[in-house]
Amino acid sequence: MIIRHANERGYADHGWLKSRHTFSFADYFDPDHMGFRKLRVINEDRVQGGQGFGTHPHRDMEILSYVLEGEMAHRDSMGNGAIMRPGDVQRMSAGTGVRHSEFNNDPDRELHFLQIWIEPKERGIPPDYEQKAFPAEQRQGQWRLVVSQEGRDGSVSVNQDVNLYAGLFDAGERAPTPAVRHAWLHVVRGEAEINGRRLSAGDAAAFQPGETIEAVGVKDAEILLFDLA
Repeated sequence: MIIRHANERGYADHGWLKSRHTFSFADYFDPDHMGFRKLRVINEDRVQGGQGFGTHPHRDMEILSYVLEGEMAHRDSMGNGAIMRPGDVQRMSAGTGVRHSEFNNDPDRELHFLQIWIEPKERGIPPDYEQKAFPAEQRQGQWRLVVSQEGRDGSVSVNQDVNLYAGLFDAGERAPTPAVRHAWLHVVRGEAEINGRRLSAGDAAAFQPGETIEAVGVKDAEILLFDLA
């Protein structure tokens, strides 16, 4: 188990946006942390009220959004418009090219979300969009599959051989860990004990195939677990 502590991440302060970068992104470059397998970006973004990302382009990338607090208004060149709330997972396949914006319309409340990029299995596909809600009761004390290549078990589909599980674990709560290959575990909020090591919000751990993963909640833990080929 290799741990990546929250305070080791890159940081960018744009005034209206404060962002922590698990892997190299924009002006933050760390040759030792360029990604993990096909997982390329995990940005923890905090957007001030009434601010957001103006319309901008992407191509050939699978982009996931996972809202923690507040509401995020999405619009794109495919004609989609939606509001994301905590527990929602959004996937945008940029493919041959798409333009989109993400905005915090509430002037009095911060938007806190994770932006995740995954390199696609197939390039040059038509752009596509999908969004689903995963209520807390589906994630409490268990690992809920929220993203998979085939959209299994009601999960959001993605153009890559990746499974993403989300779990909420109160103090002492645990659940059997899904079968994984190369794994990246990211503590989103709270505290958890991972293989006997205490990890807090923003901390992450990498695992190679065959390694055991045991996660136990310590305090209001919210965890994402990536299974990658």
